[in-house]
Amino acid sequence: MDDIHPNVEQMVVNCVAYAADGQRLPDISFEQISDTLARDDGSFVWIGLFEPDEALMEKLQEEFGLHDLAVEDAHSAHQRPKIEIYGDSLFVVLKTAQAVKGCVQFGETHLFLGKRYLVSIRHGASLSYAPARARCERNQEMMALGPSYPLYAMVDYIVDNYMPVINDFQGELDKLEKDIFAEAYRRETIEQLYNLKQELTTLRLAVSPLQDILNQLQRFHPNLIHEDVRVYFRDVFDHVVRVNEATDTMREMLTAAMGVNLALVTVAQGEIVKRLAGWAGLLAVPTLMASWYGMNFHNMPELSGRYSYAILIAITLAVCAALYVFLKRARWL
Repeated sequence: MDDIHPNVEQMVVNCVAYAADGQRLPDISFEQISDTLARDDGSFVWIGLFEPDEALMEKLQEEFGLHDLAVEDAHSAHQRPKIEIYGDSLFVVLKTAQAVKGCVQFGETHLFLGKRYLVSIRHGASLSYAPARARCERNQEMMALGPSYPLYAMVDYIVDNYMPVINDFQGELDKLEKDIFAEAYRRETIEQLYNLKQELTTLRLAVSPLQDILNQLQRFHPNLIHEDVRVYFRDVFDHVVRVNEATDTMREMLTAAMGVNLALVTVAQGEIVKRLAGWAGLLAVPTLMASWYGMNFHNMPELSGRYSYAILIAITLAVCAALYVFLKRARWL
């Protein structure tokens, strides 16, 4: 395999053959794949790749006879979740999600399913499928049904990994609730809510197409999906529905939270404006009276009175006091 790429060991995670009875056989090389498939003994090959380069993809296409369009999609790694059939093989694209240091990162897994092979290609953020492989190898009876069972195991593993992400979203929203109902406005709260909703929307786009994909795997492609495996895909479908509902609920909660936060900020600003208006009204009384008697016309009443100044001050204070009591009862102060 040195003529493929010097770092091929890093891209080929597993290359294993399984006997007709589901028992794991010794690991094989890329060059031995065609020889293994040429034997009519009921065995199949399960290969796991991680971000393969173009040379390795060409070799993969040569060994399995994959369609050009499917290989091109698997190499570009920017696809929407989908399922497509090319001759006697299926090409499935799934989105993966992984929480990394408080942020959700998304990746892709591309699956090629044939009568005697399963090829998985990981791109971006994705947990290793070693637990799914170990789970399959412990159930030798189901592995004897062919590559459709490990296909179920991988899809189920991807869907199960959505739930920890949903739980992280819920935990982050719970932490933001205190900031949402805080009296002081914080721009960071709105930004965090927006980013959280954006990540949930991305997760929703990853989960929603899975319902159609799993429906097809349950009902169609009898030459590739064993009848006894279909019920397992129905179980995964139920998990997807639950994740989808949880995602929709979280998005609605985030929308409501953003609306509540903005409404509280608006109410707080209104209260501030009311208080400012109240104090402005109080200041308007002495300003009016001082400006009125500050015009210094000769014929103004009480201008020459001995106690006019004191009376004016008393009247001003009385009016201000009455206005203060009125505004206080009206909760404008």
